[in-house]
Amino acid sequence: MQINRRAFLGLTGAALAATAAAAGTLGGWTLMHNDAQPLLLSARNDAAGRHYAVGYRLDGSQVFATAVNERCHDVVPHPSLPLALFVGRRPSTQSYLIDTRDGRLLHTLHTPAHRHFYGHAVFHRNGEWLYATENDTSDPGRGVIGVYRLAGQRPENRRLQRNGELSSHGVGPHQLLWMPDGDTLVIANGGIRTEADSRVEMNLDAMEASLVLLGRDGTLHSKEQLPERMNSVRHLAVASDGTVVSGQQYMGEASDAAPLLAIKRPGQAFQAFPLGEAQRLAMNQYTASVAIHSELRLLALTAPRGNRVFIWDLDSAALRLDAPLPDCAGVGAVAEGFVVSSGQGRCRLYDCRSAQIATRPLQLPAGLWDNHLRLA
Repeated sequence: MQINRRAFLGLTGAALAATAAAAGTLGGWTLMHNDAQPLLLSARNDAAGRHYAVGYRLDGSQVFATAVNERCHDVVPHPSLPLALFVGRRPSTQSYLIDTRDGRLLHTLHTPAHRHFYGHAVFHRNGEWLYATENDTSDPGRGVIGVYRLAGQRPENRRLQRNGELSSHGVGPHQLLWMPDGDTLVIANGGIRTEADSRVEMNLDAMEASLVLLGRDGTLHSKEQLPERMNSVRHLAVASDGTVVSGQQYMGEASDAAPLLAIKRPGQAFQAFPLGEAQRLAMNQYTASVAIHSELRLLALTAPRGNRVFIWDLDSAALRLDAPLPDCAGVGAVAEGFVVSSGQGRCRLYDCRSAQIATRPLQLPAGLWDNHLRLA
């Protein structure tokens, strides 16, 4: 029997606690000195369902675990300062600016009236501006990109102040990322209309999912759609050469053969990524997180409803890994390959530097991780 994350939170799991591991090696893997390791940032819950913004080193040592009011989804590290915004999960109206050195909550960011967050945001490369996907609840489903400016010179005075908004040119915008030029946003418009304070889909018979390229000034560069109307474009990864990959969540019948992974290569149209039928079926019509390792030219995806992690060659589309991982959640690229978290099991490191991908569990707390992670 499969147990989803919500059920699991009420059934099992230890409370969040500081976890330490001895320096040196981990299961035969040589670890860098603690300060040189990436900082893994993610949202977690505890067994009682309380919400936290957390930071861990990959050796398992906890840097912080900060209690927050609402469940978070993605995390946005600042490009140059020890800051990260933990973005509220749809339909949250709060996000949390955290000092990643010690977990201090510097600012609780609130959406204005008739807006809520969709779980994702990005800092501009200059670090001054932040862009967040939002819903206009006065015109339900009209996607907007909230524009915020980071103010305050001292850490304790850091604040994100709303400066305006752009149209996402679609319905239900979810993830957004920067293209390699640093000034063009790629936006996954999920196509699903929801009301305020609700996760109920209101327009499944008239969905309009799309992939949009948008300038920082609001200029629409392109808008493309997949043929399957009920295929919700949700999560994104961008390679250093400008290749964009999206993961979908299909809202139609379980028996429909919808492509759950799509790709837009430079100069080409947005189209289905060639999946093997066994992998498509194993995804159970749902993908969670995608990541690209530009140096190794690899693509990773988590499918928590199917309890599977996949890795492909980005250029040839050859399947490199199809492995079980219960309720797999976030995925992020590290030097060796990919780190993947889990809502029910151990976080794992997939070393992709050889033809045979090697897998090892990480000494991080098991289970209760949310759908995304970032490495800073």
